[in-house]
Amino acid sequence: MHKIRFLAHDDINKQKWDACLTHAFNGNVYATSWYLDIIHPGWAALVEDDYVRVMPLPLKKKYGITYAYQPFFAQQHGVFSVSLLTPDIVTEFIKRIPAYVRVINLNLNSVSAPDPAVFPVTKYSNFMLDLINEYPVLHNKFNTNTRRNLKVAEKSGLTMTPSLNHEEIISLFRQNRGKEVSKWTDQHYQTLNRLMYQAVYQGIGLSYGVYNAHNELVSGAFFLKRAGRLIFLFSGTSEQGRKVSALTFLIDAVIKDFAPGKFILDFEGSNNSDLARYYAGFGARETSYYNLQLNRLSPISKLMFKMLSRLKTSV
Repeated sequence: MHKIRFLAHDDINKQKWDACLTHAFNGNVYATSWYLDIIHPGWAALVEDDYVRVMPLPLKKKYGITYAYQPFFAQQHGVFSVSLLTPDIVTEFIKRIPAYVRVINLNLNSVSAPDPAVFPVTKYSNFMLDLINEYPVLHNKFNTNTRRNLKVAEKSGLTMTPSLNHEEIISLFRQNRGKEVSKWTDQHYQTLNRLMYQAVYQGIGLSYGVYNAHNELVSGAFFLKRAGRLIFLFSGTSEQGRKVSALTFLIDAVIKDFAPGKFILDFEGSNNSDLARYYAGFGARETSYYNLQLNRLSPISKLMFKMLSRLKTSV
């Protein structure tokens, strides 16, 4: 029998927590203590025995209801383990989420799916590109559209720098695509900024910028480089940058920098069909992770919670 216990934030031994994440066969940066402290201060957790398996629980309270939800800037969490991990074990973890947590919407990592007969989950898409091969081999797997975009970019006189202030990427996004993303508040951008600062401080944050022939920033991207993964965390592109395929130019340059090597370029999704086609155009393979949604409220409470949530920003 697995001894899984719930721990409030102040009861978590972060040294043991991070040791588990470091040695876990499925560990990722999203679940490290410093990362969680930034994206969801006060996070709680489920811990088995002496931190042999762990599961972050980002909890919040709204309208008197405690719920667990997937924070911004962390694609997937779930159960992380230094040894065997089976659907039955994951199922047991989910059962140990305290009963007072009435609404659950969490993303579980690719090897953290529960027994579907007990807890049905929805598959989400991710895209990964193994950079082990030489660049010409990887380039040969680009689709026709990606190659066409690269030719447009190359004819536009674009240049790239590997040392860009990440705040410029955030500003570029806010001035362009950000105007259409109403659910992002100033607080979300502040969280992202802190996250990037800390990643750079820890030596795992990489920023790239693309400039046009007039030395104007037209695209930028921020990556997390950790444990064999190069995670495409965030990007911003101007209208002119889109016209000259600046982001495609940037990603291609990053692939050139890291190939051949032992890194996997993790595009972080997406379930958006247009983005999925875009990432697949670089020869990336589709993988899956899982979304778990549980609603333990009474029918009347469910309706009230849904109505109130619609009046505010999303939970």
